[in-house]
Amino acid sequence: MIIKKAEYLISNTEIKKCPAPVKHEYAFIGRSNVGKSSLINMLTDRKGLAMTSAKPGKTKTINHFFIDDKWYLVDLPGYGYAKVSKTTKEKWDKIIDHYILKRSNLICTFVLIDSRLEPQKIDMAFMEWLGMNHIPFVIVFTKIDKLSSSELNKNLTAYKKRLLLTWESLPEIFISSAETGTGKKEILNYIGQLNKDVPLSAFIEPK
Repeated sequence: MIIKKAEYLISNTEIKKCPAPVKHEYAFIGRSNVGKSSLINMLTDRKGLAMTSAKPGKTKTINHFFIDDKWYLVDLPGYGYAKVSKTTKEKWDKIIDHYILKRSNLICTFVLIDSRLEPQKIDMAFMEWLGMNHIPFVIVFTKIDKLSSSELNKNLTAYKKRLLLTWESLPEIFISSAETGTGKKEILNYIGQLNKDVPLSAFIEPK
């Protein structure tokens, strides 16, 4: 799948203000500064579509982008080490939890993981929370251009072993680089296939 059109639609902190849940929707989330906005810009081939910053915690709202007039891509606030107040962090966590649990047309959540790091407790806890709540998700390892092939393979192997201590089987896993474009084709084809496989009637709540 190739994205031909991507436009910013709306940002808010309340699910009731999100676009009507009548299109396939995919959310991207990860620890602060994992490269989420850069990945979204790479996937859509729109350099300034999602805001990027070296400062963690740049994304503060639920940001909807309308793709090819057919489906929604959502940039969620990051979690983790952003230097914000406890009150602000709790507010962001509430926004994320409410959106993920209540958004009826959310097909899949893309959990972004920094490929350079060993398994982080906050990432593992978040994925376990998704599993407990039966939320479909996949993992996208980011910034693979920062590692050699051997380092990447070593880190991915270690991460998979850690995941299998909790999970009976692994979720779908992608590797990516916003700098080189690695993973773009695979991620977009995955979304394209889900758009075909999951009918709108499967997630739209009856009136």
